Amino acid sequence: MAPKKIAARFAAQEKQVLPGSEKEAFHTAAEKAATGKIVVSVVVRRKSPLNTKTLGKVRLTRTEYAKNHAADKADLKLIKAFATEYGLTVEKDTPKPERRTVLISGSAAAMQKAFGVTLKQVTTDSGSFRIREGAIYVPSELAGVVVAVLGLDNRPQAQPHFRILKESAPGSGIRPNAAAANTSFTPVQIAALYGFPTTGATGQTIGIIELGGGYKTADLTAYFKTLGQKAPSVTAVSVDGGKSKSDGINGADGEVMLDIEVAAAVAPGAKIVVYFAPNTDQGFIDAIASAVHDTKNKPSVISISWGGRESSWTQQSLTALDAACQSAAALGITITVAAGDNGSGDGGSGNNVDFPASSPHVLACGGTKLVGSGSTISSEVVWNETAANEGATGGGVSTKFALPSWQASSAVPKIGTFVGRGVPDVSGDADPATGYTIRVDGQTIVIGGTSAVAPLWAGLIAVSNAANKKSAGFIQPTIYAAKGKSAFRDITSGNNGTYKAGPGWDACTGLGSPIGNKIVTLLGAAAATNKAAAKKAKAAK
Repeated sequence: MAPKKIAARFAAQEKQVLPGSEKEAFHTAAEKAATGKIVVSVVVRRKSPLNTKTLGKVRLTRTEYAKNHAADKADLKLIKAFATEYGLTVEKDTPKPERRTVLISGSAAAMQKAFGVTLKQVTTDSGSFRIREGAIYVPSELAGVVVAVLGLDNRPQAQPHFRILKESAPGSGIRPNAAAANTSFTPVQIAALYGFPTTGATGQTIGIIELGGGYKTADLTAYFKTLGQKAPSVTAVSVDGGKSKSDGINGADGEVMLDIEVAAAVAPGAKIVVYFAPNTDQGFIDAIASAVHDTKNKPSVISISWGGRESSWTQQSLTALDAACQSAAALGITITVAAGDNGSGDGGSGNNVDFPASSPHVLACGGTKLVGSGSTISSEVVWNETAANEGATGGGVSTKFALPSWQASSAVPKIGTFVGRGVPDVSGDADPATGYTIRVDGQTIVIGGTSAVAPLWAGLIAVSNAANKKSAGFIQPTIYAAKGKSAFRDITSGNNGTYKAGPGWDACTGLGSPIGNKIVTLLGAAAATNKAAAKKAKAAK
């Protein structure tokens, strides 16, 4: 019996450019036509937009979120019909409507026909991957319904933001010594210098996003034994086929181990869940969305130490990733993100900020050089070791995201006539010269970078959540308020290239480094105030 012929409903419609999907031409001689099975993530609109003005003050239950801000069933049905017509398959593990993502698979030829693209397989010094150039096209009936189509192009999207101290090469025998200027600290020593409460974070789960590398349980057991702590419970979650896979001490293993060891050491008792995904825009966005909507592990804070210059992202990817971070904020989940390790240029020409640190819905974490002993800080300045080729904190002004209301009084510099979101929000020790003693692949080395600051702040938030018995959620409106600034050590000396530190917020270290116990008190008071306000608003309805 011949297969049933499907009416050309979508093929007959005018094709429209998916806004923000354009990619620049990729020049290489080593290319051929792409073949094989491809799985893409089609991200669709929300039933109704989130009210971003109330983020940090009002939070939604998962039931409320699903009812009002998940994908509409009619839109999902439309995507399925579109896929079927073009000989594509909706994957069985497509997420629930809360994720607003439909996983569609099919041949390269079918994908090209469905989305009006040309796919090529290229080989470069960075490896072999699939690319597309120009725009993605969708039928007119899907215009406005589809927000992004991710995965047609699978070139690497982000970089880890960690730096191994050159002098701490494996076998150097370096040891932490908090009394010297150029030395390392254990995360526990850093926590003591910043006044973190020692009450721990039992009952909390910290999510960590990784786009490469892996961890070894034996290393974690040995490392935490040296700290006099119990090794944390670590769970790996696979996203889009990603998994914990060691790539050596100079690969992304350093990132993974740094993130786990710092977060767990400063928040003893917290469970660690690591979401491994491919290093693509699809993998990155799917990993964040998976963590935000993980109702099994329920992370209250998510740490991200990967990113790339804003200009390296398509607008559709920026929008889709930021939307996932909006969802986190609405549900009361904090996301901490490294601001980058290449100063105000972020590794490019002119001034650039790193994304997703530039998203207005994450806590962007910059870096300092910290000197101190015990609980006494003797010096803290902006991390800038570019003269020694040891990096500098990222920071600057977004050209993609407008200035948030909570940052309005921070004197964020203009970029021409555009007033953008200022990066970072907060900071912490990141200089490799005063870095973190970490165990990676059986070796003890010293690592710095803003990659250390994101898990440091994630750990502090977890401690705060445990102490206050409520997740802090989206904290920017609270910490930028006048009373919030007293919970920070203001960094007023140094620069990251273009931008200089000064009193108050600056584009090097944000509001400053944490005074841990005051941060916990501040967030606890804000939670109580918001709870009372929400109760009053509910009663008034």
